[in-house]
Parts: sequence; C-alpha cells; structure tokens
Amino acid sequence: MNSLIALEDSHLDRLNNIERKKHLQKLKIIKYLYVKGAKTNADICTRFKISSPTSMALLGELIGEGLIEKQGRGKSVGGRKPELYGLRDNSLFVMSIHMDRFKTRIAIFDNNNNAITGVKTYPIEITKDLRVLEELYQYADQLLLSSGIDKNKLVGIGFSMPGLVASKEGNNNTYLLTSQTADSLQQILERQFEKPVYLQNDVKSATLAEYHFGLANGRRDVLVLSMDWGIGMGIMLDGKLRSGTSGFAGEFGHIPLIDEGALCHCGKRGCLETVASGIALVKKTREGIQAGQNSLLNKLSEEELEHLEPQHVIDAANNGDQFAINILSEVGMNLGKGIAILIQLFNPELIILGGKIAEAKQFITTPIQHSINAYCMSQLREKVTIAVSELGKDAAIMGSVATVMENVFEGHLES
Repeated sequence: MNSLIALEDSHLDRLNNIERKKHLQKLKIIKYLYVKGAKTNADICTRFKISSPTSMALLGELIGEGLIEKQGRGKSVGGRKPELYGLRDNSLFVMSIHMDRFKTRIAIFDNNNNAITGVKTYPIEITKDLRVLEELYQYADQLLLSSGIDKNKLVGIGFSMPGLVASKEGNNNTYLLTSQTADSLQQILERQFEKPVYLQNDVKSATLAEYHFGLANGRRDVLVLSMDWGIGMGIMLDGKLRSGTSGFAGEFGHIPLIDEGALCHCGKRGCLETVASGIALVKKTREGIQAGQNSLLNKLSEEELEHLEPQHVIDAANNGDQFAINILSEVGMNLGKGIAILIQLFNPELIILGGKIAEAKQFITTPIQHSINAYCMSQLREKVTIAVSELGKDAAIMGSVATVMENVFEGHLES
C-alpha cells in the first residue's frame, strides 16, 4: 500500500523524525493541490516556505507514487512557462453518503471530484435511533465492491444529514441518536466502515460544495439557504465555513417571526418554517384545495392530496396555475422577510438558494426580492446578489467529498 495513504498511527510510529517530516510535507502538498488545483513548483515553495530543490524532490516522489502528475504549464512572468503539478485522477477516493428524511444517496468520487460510481439512491430513511446503520453499511459495501476500486485508496467517508450535527464531537442531536451507547455516532461508523468518517449537517455540506465547485467559488461572504421541507442555512464568512460553538449555527428556520403562530415541530410557535418552508407550502396548498380553490391540483385524489409534495405545487405553477403561483408567492414573501434580517446581520455579497423550493425559480425568487426590497436597508441590499444554485440536488453529496479531503490529513498535520 502507498505510504502516503497509510494514515494509521502505527505507520507513522515506524518513521524516524526525518521520514515523518517528509511524509507530512507530502500530505500538505496533496491537500493544497486538492483545494487550490494544479500549482507550480514556485507556488508550492512559497506556500510552505521550502526550497526549490526540496519541493522538487517531494514532487518527484509523489509522481513516482502515482499521486501527482504534470498538467501543462502555468503563466510565465518572463522566460519559459513553469510546469504545473496536479493530482492524478483516481489517486485517492472518498465515499460520500447523504441521508435525507425519506431516502439515502451514496457515491464514490476520486480526488479530482470525478463521480466514479455515479450517485445511487437507496430506500433508507433517516431515523431517530441507529437501526438503519447496518442496512446502510450493506448498501455502501456493495457499492464499493461493484466499483472495483482498491479499498486501500479509499481515504474516508463523508456523511451529510439533516439535524443538529455537532461535527467536532461526532454526533447528531436530532437523528441517529447515540444516547444508549458510550460511543459517538462517528466512532460507531468508523468501526463499521474501518475508515475515517466525517459528519456534517447537510446544508453546511452544500455550502462547502458551493464554495469549492459552485457560485460561491472565489467569494468570501456568502450565505447558502436550503429550502426543502424545512429551511437551513450555511454561513461562509471571510472565506471560512462558520459553525458556532456547538456546530449548530444557521438554524434560520427556527427563528420565531410570527406572533401566536402555528406550532413548529421544534416545539416553538411561529417559526419561519411554519410559513416559509416545503411543509408550509404543502399545508397551505392542501387547505386551499379542500376549501374549494380553483386549481389544476383539484384533479388529485384524496390519497394523492394526503401525500402532496412541493414538486406538485411547483409543476402546477409552471403550468400557469394561478392558485399555485399565489401560494408560492406567499411563501416567497415570508422567506424574503427572513432573508432581509440575514442581510442586515451578515452583510453578505451573495445568497445562494438551493433545495426543492428553489426549483420554483422566478415564482419564488421574485417575491423574495420584493420582500427584501421592502424590509432591508438599501445600503445593504444593493450589495448582495440573490442566485439559485447551479449544483442542484448533488450539492450536499459533493460537499461531503470536500469535507473528507480537507480534514482527513488534519490530525497528522497538526501533530
């Protein structure tokens, strides 16, 4: 097995001080090239404050180990254009798992974010307890076997999910609860997969994806809103993902905005989610249809109406259904009022809208913008752009790959 991929403490313990220093320098270069893309020898020397011969020797070893390759030439500052060094396809692999309320999606990516297996969907619902983990492991193991990749090159598992995820302590305080065991969820999963596992809230994972691969790339102050059944938010300030003391920063949907409002599933009344989420959209639509509103959705049977989803309302709006358009507009106005508060708190340059509700496009973005114009100070709203994510439903699963690649070497680098 390649020594760089061998991250176990037992391997590092066998190295003398000089070998250990070289090993860690190579890890730093791998991480740097993943985050920043192909770089020149001069870039690497400047970044890590090492000499050109030292850098070239390290790059030569990494090329020999099949992890790095020459990838063309960079810009010249006079004279010959310098050679670029980047990660070779299929050098390392990450498994990304995204659990949702009603399904689970799994994919394997290489170090250059190529989807080796494609994204596979499985009928696993996230639960309060741990009973689904064995089934999850079986599906993941089958996918790994069918991919044909060398398991030794799988450096870690990225695990994104809804709920109050405390990444540092390795637990979810909403789902997959570990109250009956002394081990954290992360420890349980690492024992099961025999690989490092990194947990992340789904919206924070999507935020990392936007930063690395989406509209937030190259930006420093960005908010990412996930508008599905609930509402979540990821916060990127000064180019860094902000999680707060417990890891729970961004619970935007559970800010009470409506006096004497409806009871939210969090236990409070009048939360933004009760008037501006997929749950609210479906509830308002169902109530309108049952009250006799004229709509294309009147064709739905009682059973279909009981299982109504946001997509049904969005499809009706796209077919010119004025009732569906009005409901989306009402939800958008409420969302915009909440977003106006966010703009005044964070002063972002960009707000990215993701999730199922964002697929309504102008039917949701227009009322959001109208509401922001009404409730936000002009000096702040004029500096922010509202945009719909271009990553779509794969944002969270792509973000998990970035989470692993950014963190899998950290313990050794810090030591």
